[in-house]
Amino acid sequence: MKTVTMGAIILFRPEVGVIRVRSLSGEGEPVQGAQSEQNEQDTQTGQGRQVRQSKQGRCLSCPRYCGVNRQAGEKGFCGAGSVPEVAMADLHMWEEPPISGRAGSGAVFFVHCNLRCVFCQNHAISQGTTGPQMPVGELADAFLGLQKRGAHNINLVSPTHYSFEVAKAIREAHERGLRVPVVYNSNGYDSSETLSAMEGLVHVYLPDIKYSDDALAVRYSAAPNYFHHASRAILEMSRQVGAPVFNEEGLVTRGLIVRHLVLPGHASDSIRLLKWVKDSLPKGTYLSLMAQYYPTHRAREFPEVNRNLRQAEYDRVLDALYALGLEDGFVQELSSADSHYTPKF
Repeated sequence: MKTVTMGAIILFRPEVGVIRVRSLSGEGEPVQGAQSEQNEQDTQTGQGRQVRQSKQGRCLSCPRYCGVNRQAGEKGFCGAGSVPEVAMADLHMWEEPPISGRAGSGAVFFVHCNLRCVFCQNHAISQGTTGPQMPVGELADAFLGLQKRGAHNINLVSPTHYSFEVAKAIREAHERGLRVPVVYNSNGYDSSETLSAMEGLVHVYLPDIKYSDDALAVRYSAAPNYFHHASRAILEMSRQVGAPVFNEEGLVTRGLIVRHLVLPGHASDSIRLLKWVKDSLPKGTYLSLMAQYYPTHRAREFPEVNRNLRQAEYDRVLDALYALGLEDGFVQELSSADSHYTPKF
């Protein structure tokens, strides 16, 4: 894997990592240096704000604020109970290069989701299913086990609906020797309560920002006011961890990387989101522009997205990216749109 460079968009395929660098402002300098003092302090202490999960037992994990009492066996929109369900905890090679590195990211895939994306590539575990329960102590065991296997980080995939239990597990794992960074990998539809619980425990935020148009968010993900909530959440993530910091191996140790998946037929919405990133987030924030969409799950019920992305529409988004001067981050090639890269749960 090459060292990440500043002032460049890095093109990657999941299976091979970095392929090509398109520089916008010269070659750039490699990002060097060990993790920040704050990151080291967070790792050693495993602090994080003690935030009440609910008012009188009512769930506040995401912006839906279902208000169900999961401790009493009630379930809300996401379908999650009070004990985390985990579909897989394993080394994962197909994230952005500074996350997967050479040895892999320690990915923990949680069952259930607070969205209902009709094109979800992980629908086998996110919608209408159940999985093995993993109480807080066992979850801490899993984190430590991944670290022992050489994982560069602990990558929490879709943790929002279990955020308070996950926070407890991170604290316990820190007390027992967890030292690698924790990555919070979410769909962006996170509540302020969840992010308050994660502050000081998460080193790297890796959220999606899916839509700027609320009509699209409702149609494809059943997520009212998605942009309102996701944009607020991402601003809070930025406040907590800032722009990415990399170590001498080019691995991210702290910071915010924002993902956006370009959807077929909706290049204009993608461009609006790029403008928001440019106008709203600090310079140096990394953007990961993704072309890995392929029609799956219920996409066939929506003819406008029941196809792969076309090169011309993706090029339109790429042109906007370069025109806006968004210089730090990653872009994919259309060949990334392959189910081969989806974990087999």
